[in-house]
Amino acid sequence: MAFVAWRAHALTGGGALAAWAVGTLVVVGTGWAGGAVLAAFFVSSNAVGRLEPTRPGLDGKGERRDQYQVGANGGPAALGALLGLLDPGLGLWIVTGSLAAAAADTWATGIGALSRVPPRILLLGRTVPPGTSGGMTVIGCAGAAGGAMVVAATGAWAAGDATLLLLGTLVGFAGMVADSFLGSAWQGRFRCPVCEAASEWRVHRCGARTVRAGGLPWLDNDGVNLAATALAAALSAAAWLCWRR
Repeated sequence: MAFVAWRAHALTGGGALAAWAVGTLVVVGTGWAGGAVLAAFFVSSNAVGRLEPTRPGLDGKGERRDQYQVGANGGPAALGALLGLLDPGLGLWIVTGSLAAAAADTWATGIGALSRVPPRILLLGRTVPPGTSGGMTVIGCAGAAGGAMVVAATGAWAAGDATLLLLGTLVGFAGMVADSFLGSAWQGRFRCPVCEAASEWRVHRCGARTVRAGGLPWLDNDGVNLAATALAAALSAAAWLCWRR
């Protein structure tokens, strides 16, 4: 699957190797049930991610995911899956919740790009330009819920446990909200003094060195995604422990 994704230009070379590592750990820890959840996330998120239009003012990474994006979205799920060697149910819940959060974030961005209403910070704050970290729309939130539900439904089907559908969806949506909060509050924001364009990087795509406009300079979008998926993994583990009791 990683090779096919690389050939389809959905992954860079490094991203394909990272995806292979993530997939291997997920299948080793949780079997093909976890593999099905991972496939549901990867296929649906890549399809929805292509809905987002290219915005001239932003210099994102583009459509092809690299190893850092793959690690941020799938790393916590891969490590959590290894707990499935001790408890298969726990491992599958962690994989499902963490990937539901990753899917919710991707779907929120892709579906939210179709909104005719400009996004607001955490949905209720000030209006911001489309593509701004932390910006949320009503349609984007609906997309996030849908993305989380697709992954959670796959996990619930694989586990034969309807409880995972509800809790996985809630955990996934909560992860998306946490991602938006971290993105608006602490993610590094930069501006190109030459192009006067917003950027997420210390060097703009035009080659000019950017000036920090806010946030933590070392915290980029991949770091925000990693924190959100790790939080979702922890919430899933806690939910599993509470459910077992």
